[in-house]
Amino acid sequence: QLQLVESGGGLVHIGGSLRLSCAASGFSLDNYAIGWFRQAPGKEREGVSYITRSAGFTFYAGSVKGRLTASRDNAKNMVYLQMNSLKPEDTGVYYCAARTSSSASGNSYFADKSYDYWGQGTQVTVSS
Repeated sequence: QLQLVESGGGLVHIGGSLRLSCAASGFSLDNYAIGWFRQAPGKEREGVSYITRSAGFTFYAGSVKGRLTASRDNAKNMVYLQMNSLKPEDTGVYYCAARTSSSASGNSYFADKSYDYWGQGTQVTVSS
C-alpha cells in the first residue's frame, strides 16, 4: 500500500517549535518532490513549503519564510518540516504530499492537483 504518514504535530505555545515528519511506505521518496500544506479551520488549504527530490532547492510561502525549514533523508524515506517561532496563525492540519517530476511539469509548487500522494495530516495548535 502506497502511503504517506505525518507525525510530530501537537500543542505548542507562541514562539515554540515543532518538527513534523513525513514517512513514506510502499514507494521510494527519492523520486518525488515534497510539498507541505496546511489547512486552518474555515480556510482553504495552502502550501507552505516545497523541497525537491535531492533537496537542492526549497521554496517557502512568505508567511513562513525564515521560520520553517524543510529537509529530507532519502535513505530513511523521510521528509521533515522544522517549525520555529510559531504563531497562532500557524495553527492547522499539516499535510505532506509527493509528486513526480512529470506531475510537477507546468504546475506551480503548491498546485495541489499536481500531487500524486497525500498524507492524512497532523494537527498543529499554537496557543498563548
